[in-house]
Amino acid sequence: MNFALLTVSDRSASGEREDRSGPALKELIERQGWYVSEQIIVPDERDKIEAQLREWADGGSIDVILTTGGTGFAPRDITPEATSSVIDRAAPGLAEAMRLASLGKTPHAMLSRAVAGIRGCTLIINLPGSPRGARENLQAIMQVLPHAVDLLRDEPGAEAGHRDLPPVQHI
Repeated sequence: MNFALLTVSDRSASGEREDRSGPALKELIERQGWYVSEQIIVPDERDKIEAQLREWADGGSIDVILTTGGTGFAPRDITPEATSSVIDRAAPGLAEAMRLASLGKTPHAMLSRAVAGIRGCTLIINLPGSPRGARENLQAIMQVLPHAVDLLRDEPGAEAGHRDLPPVQHI
């Protein structure tokens, strides 16, 4: 699978703070044998987030776009709104699963406004801005991503049955 990582952070975009979430996600993805072909940082500006999501999703080579940052309650946290405006179809089960898994670790999971959805044949998923939160949320849904991508690619046999997966562990 081919991934793109979009870090949404005013401070990281301006060079004021190092992006630690993007590299943490890249490491986790590559440990799975998957690829990260694109990785950039943008400020918390809706038009820039939307434009980058459209460019990657419409380019035809990215299977999954992960955003990190901008999913909370702060006034400039607008990543979910930007994502919602570019997706064709919502995938609420992914965001629900991430919140449920996180809730076992912190009550702050209730404050996540992350969304997930599909644009064309690309899956777009919002993750928290902290490295730990981003990793934990991605780990909560990792096991279903290969099947999701197979379905989006309309791979022969993708609809024939679901992969045998271990049951989801509730924390």
